[in-house]
Amino acid sequence: MSENKRDVKNSLLFECAWEVANKYGDRYCLIGPLSYKTAPMEVEQQEPKDPHLASTLESMRNVGVKALYGRWLIEGAPHVLLFDTGSQYSRLDEWKGDLWNLAGIPTPPNDHETNETIVFGYIVAWFLGEYVARQLGTAVVAHFHEWQAGLAIPLLRKRHVDVTTVFTTHATLLGRYLCAGSVDFYNNLQYFDVDHEAGKRGIYHRYCIERSSAHCADVFTTVSHITAYEAEHLLKRKPDGVLPNGLNVVKFQAMHEFQNLHATAKSKINEFVRGHFYGHYDFDLDNTLYFFTAGRYEYRNKGVDMFIEALARLNYRLKRSNSKTTVVAFIIMPAATHSYTIEALKGQAVVKQLRDTVSEIQNRLGTRLFEHAIRSNGDHATLPAPEKFLSEEDKVLLKRRIFALKRNALPPITTHNMADDANDPILNQIRRVQLFNSEADRVKIVFHPDFLNSSNPILGLDYEEFVRGCHLGVFPSYYEPWGYTPAECTVMGIPSITTNLSGFGCFMQDLIERPQDEGCYIVDRRSQSVEDTVNQLTDNMFTFSNKTRRQRINQRNRVERLSPLLDWKNLGIEYSKARQLALRRAYPDSFYGVSGLEGEDEEFDFGMERMMPNSVPASPRFRMSGIATPGDIGTLTEEMQALGTSDYRGQAWGLTEEDEEEGYPFPLVMKVRSRASSVVSGASTPGGGRSKSLSEVDLRKADAALSHNNTKTWNNQQGF
Repeated sequence: MSENKRDVKNSLLFECAWEVANKYGDRYCLIGPLSYKTAPMEVEQQEPKDPHLASTLESMRNVGVKALYGRWLIEGAPHVLLFDTGSQYSRLDEWKGDLWNLAGIPTPPNDHETNETIVFGYIVAWFLGEYVARQLGTAVVAHFHEWQAGLAIPLLRKRHVDVTTVFTTHATLLGRYLCAGSVDFYNNLQYFDVDHEAGKRGIYHRYCIERSSAHCADVFTTVSHITAYEAEHLLKRKPDGVLPNGLNVVKFQAMHEFQNLHATAKSKINEFVRGHFYGHYDFDLDNTLYFFTAGRYEYRNKGVDMFIEALARLNYRLKRSNSKTTVVAFIIMPAATHSYTIEALKGQAVVKQLRDTVSEIQNRLGTRLFEHAIRSNGDHATLPAPEKFLSEEDKVLLKRRIFALKRNALPPITTHNMADDANDPILNQIRRVQLFNSEADRVKIVFHPDFLNSSNPILGLDYEEFVRGCHLGVFPSYYEPWGYTPAECTVMGIPSITTNLSGFGCFMQDLIERPQDEGCYIVDRRSQSVEDTVNQLTDNMFTFSNKTRRQRINQRNRVERLSPLLDWKNLGIEYSKARQLALRRAYPDSFYGVSGLEGEDEEFDFGMERMMPNSVPASPRFRMSGIATPGDIGTLTEEMQALGTSDYRGQAWGLTEEDEEEGYPFPLVMKVRSRASSVVSGASTPGGGRSKSLSEVDLRKADAALSHNNTKTWNNQQGF
């Protein structure tokens, strides 16, 4: 560390990730790899106002490092610094050798993703080293996300660079591979030989980078308690805290506004359903519910196997109870396809032709009716005979359109021609449970193996609009470090089913006394058998299917009022705590004084601002093109690393049900939690020992530092 006493009050923050989005005023900068394909459209190039930053970049450019600095054209317009890894590939072999000598991390020659990670990590460590050598007055915090960005951490530690580091893992690399291998993952975490398992899967070098990043960081965090438990055993370090991923929550002025959005989006889904099921459209859309699951095509990890099995049992129970309810279940998971199916395109075309014909006949009929009425007078007024409403031409045209609705085959399951139909696990399980969209089935299935966007000729909705139009999201994941999809449902007022093995499910269980009463159903996938879990999932869906329309509206209102729990305005403080903890560990004298007692020598009025961490997008989505990719942050990093697992295939308040009220006189029952336990070594891991945590004095200082944001507690926001 530098002998100069750095200013920890106005610390600078660099956040490093493969995909970046954030804001922290002029004391914040994002660091990431430069993509010439997207950067010109997304970054406004500027010259740095910080002279030390400008001189550092100038020095690096003089030796061939290409970089782009400017403002990222997103909300908040944060500073962003992008490095071209290709400009330093000539140093790759040199840096690989140094990495082996420095940390003993091997690197195979033909792993492009690891090569990119090494070059990027060395450039970032180079930049931060040069910057703090020039800028000696202010403390620098570097927050790294995921293993692709974390290689710079061990380099900075080995070089004794005066930078404070935080490392956040959103999912462990080895955990995702192990879960995909049909093992009893969570009950055997403590028994895995991690080196052997990583080597067997050909990811030992990547695992070493991830583990060294976790161990060398001043503060190590994860995004959920379940991931903290996983990281403790696989990365061999207890996380110092949990930093849940939040969302940008937009609260409506009136409760009915988001309900209106649901009705509007549902009408668009209705149009798709009329076309998809033409010729067999024999169910009432007013008694039809839309369920969906979405995410990366990880058949087992995302719980698609359990979802389809539960749908088959739901279908049996609905038929047995003579229910008039029809459930259309959507599976939105991008997979390898060739094109849209002819039947899917034909269905939408036939229905459009019918609607256009009916509209044309309506106009002509209206004209005839008007002309007949205006020629009548008050004394001899007569109504036209009904058979005169339609001309012969109208009848012929209408009959042609109706005859076009004839269909011999059942409505298709999938909207696309699959590249490997015979071996697709989703289609094979649908065949096994025989959910073929027959007339007798109360549960229909639509598999849409592509991203959703408004220009889609079949299902023309963006992902967010599609979610708003559905009635229930079902995400029975086995491995879900956080889970953006159920979180998105919550902030949009859509009930969802998740599991106690997802970060989101654990988060809601920790906060709410009875989450199922609030429209957040949590299925137990940890302490009961698969059979019992499927039955529990079926029970939840069957119970939801039997709700009246009024009850569903009430439940959407209840779900929507949970959205502040997921707002960055409330969750961002956990990031601030983690970064302050890192500063306290790096510069204890600045906080505790020479005598080691806090506040004895100097009091600080911290001017830290609350920032929105890099997982700001509701779900990782390519906003510039309008294409939405459902799922968690792992989508972005794992598409690049070409995830090679066998699982990866893609791209009641005491009232009776009838007496459920519209208003909610009862407050939301929250669980009592200790403020000091949010950032503590090992506190988030089951059975983990308690190490030194932030004291109440620390937390009061953090609260004072963040008070200028005028952030109120969640209960104050709700008026309870």
